[in-house]
Amino acid sequence: MERYKLNLGILTSSRADYGIYRPLLKHLIKDHNIHFSIIAFGPHLSEFYGLTKREILEDGFVINYEIETLHEIDDSSVAISKNLGETAISFSKFWLENSTTFDLVLCLGDRYEMLSAVLSSIPFNVKIAHIHGGEVTLGSIDNKFRNALTQFSDYHFTATEANTRKVEDMVGNEKKVFKVGAMGIDNVLQIPLFSKSEFYEKFGIALNSPILTTIHPETEDLENNVTNTNIFIDAMLQINDQLIITLPNSDTMGLKIRDLLLNRLSSRNDTYLVESFGTRGYFTCMHYSSFLLGNTSSGIIEAASYNKFVINLGNRQLGRERSNNVIDCPFDLEAIIDIVQKTRGKEYFGSNIYGDGQASSRIYHKLIDICSQDLI
Repeated sequence: MERYKLNLGILTSSRADYGIYRPLLKHLIKDHNIHFSIIAFGPHLSEFYGLTKREILEDGFVINYEIETLHEIDDSSVAISKNLGETAISFSKFWLENSTTFDLVLCLGDRYEMLSAVLSSIPFNVKIAHIHGGEVTLGSIDNKFRNALTQFSDYHFTATEANTRKVEDMVGNEKKVFKVGAMGIDNVLQIPLFSKSEFYEKFGIALNSPILTTIHPETEDLENNVTNTNIFIDAMLQINDQLIITLPNSDTMGLKIRDLLLNRLSSRNDTYLVESFGTRGYFTCMHYSSFLLGNTSSGIIEAASYNKFVINLGNRQLGRERSNNVIDCPFDLEAIIDIVQKTRGKEYFGSNIYGDGQASSRIYHKLIDICSQDLI
């Protein structure tokens, strides 16, 4: 008789969270005692955001459920609030039909659409395991979504010791909180990168030590996003480095930032604005970059493992733990130009506090333990 049998649901709404899940899925697919279903929704299914569900399929996985929740491209506060409710309604129908299908459902991170999916599961007594709880981003309303997801979840996989202690304090049950590290670091060690020639063939970009950039909105300070983005653009127009910009996600004000970047930087020499490289393409670009610039979590979590410095702009990531490769900088024209000049060509040789590349293995074995001990 088999020692365990586990039926998992995997909630994924964006290119970012699928990229983080990817190394765990590689473990799960090898275990015949575990069946997992990928539940894709939100930006994954949107042509506007790159139809990133294709990356899941290209990796050889099956999308078992597609749930349309993003019915219009609008990032106003009203539209985000409306989408919170519409996503919850869509998932209420899904949980009505499927709540007993899964022993456990995994959710990840801090996105508003993920919160709606999990919130609507509560009346159906769906067991939820949350990844990346306990982190702090004071410049983003995602901080509130992340903490809410922690409260709604039954099990917790955290990245650092400080994150672990915070979640233990929040949920009051340390036996269901497991420090595993960040799965993004697993990607760094596991994903085969493109060569420069392969990258050029696939994306049409000849990598020349680019500055890899992403600017997301500071959703706790909406009125300054346009000013901050214009300051960033003004700085980029005064430097000569190759610039590769991945466009922002579907946060409030994300479309405005996207429009500013496209309108003001599209004609800049040796500048590329990209919707999505996919996980392999993005990490290849990071590997060959000079350094990272912007306010994305990948700079905080993964960049140190590629020996890259990160110029972290503004307050979006304020409060998040960081390794010694992160250089904080305000949205100030002279400060950005000065730090870019000082950082260009430097390599980071320190450690990464977010782990050793074994997080997915730890989560996989902990899921087996939970199931084997009949804790679900």
